[in-house]
Amino acid sequence: MHIVRKRFGQHFLHDKHIIQRLVDAINPESSQHLVEIGPGQGALTLPILKAVGQLDVIEIDWDLIPALKIRCLGKGALIAHQADALEFDFTTLLQETELLRIIGNLPYNISTPLIFHLLKFAPHIHDMHFMLQKEVVDRLAASPGDSAYGRLGIMVQYHCKVTALFHVPPSAFYPPPQVDSSVVRLVPYHDIAHRAVDYNFFTQLVKQAFSQRRKTLRNSLKSLVSDADWEKVDIDPHLRPEELAVADYVKLSNGLKGS
Repeated sequence: MHIVRKRFGQHFLHDKHIIQRLVDAINPESSQHLVEIGPGQGALTLPILKAVGQLDVIEIDWDLIPALKIRCLGKGALIAHQADALEFDFTTLLQETELLRIIGNLPYNISTPLIFHLLKFAPHIHDMHFMLQKEVVDRLAASPGDSAYGRLGIMVQYHCKVTALFHVPPSAFYPPPQVDSSVVRLVPYHDIAHRAVDYNFFTQLVKQAFSQRRKTLRNSLKSLVSDADWEKVDIDPHLRPEELAVADYVKLSNGLKGS
């Protein structure tokens, strides 16, 4: 019997109803290249592998891989990569011009940095379906003015269409986490509608704005945006950071760096 490793944030999905809802949301097809992050004991792996015939999985806990391979015998071709997904180069999985479909029940302690890591590979990804802490999904899907709206949502929504799908209770996992979970769909834009001229400056601008989110934009961004700069861009500096949409931050960034 596998000993749950807290350092890997392991909570294994076992609720068959939730598993089926997740498989239905993913809607895997045999012609697609799916990659699962953190397959664990194979609750999602098995039905996905049966549907597509071949599946790449990335698992940091090498103790889980032998048992997972045994469970998958006769179900299809399982290609296991014993690796840390935070450092994994997803371009190594590409074959010709295909796009990857990434899925997984992500450990809560690495979900945000892992999503930022995956965004580096957005041009090679068709979509992503993840089980995450509900609070993180709320932040990913939040709109301007929402209490959950902030840097994470802006940066992910710059790259992806975000759809919160359904709630998952702690009882669906073993051991049950102390927080609620949700499933989210992220679909990268392969033609970004509002593109930052200087992406690094755009990220710096958003980060700085939300480092002091209770202040007005004029005050929180005073180290980056001068009073003269505010006169050049058609954005009210008396607004607070959570009142600007993604397109507004891009507009501000491009107005300062030249569009």
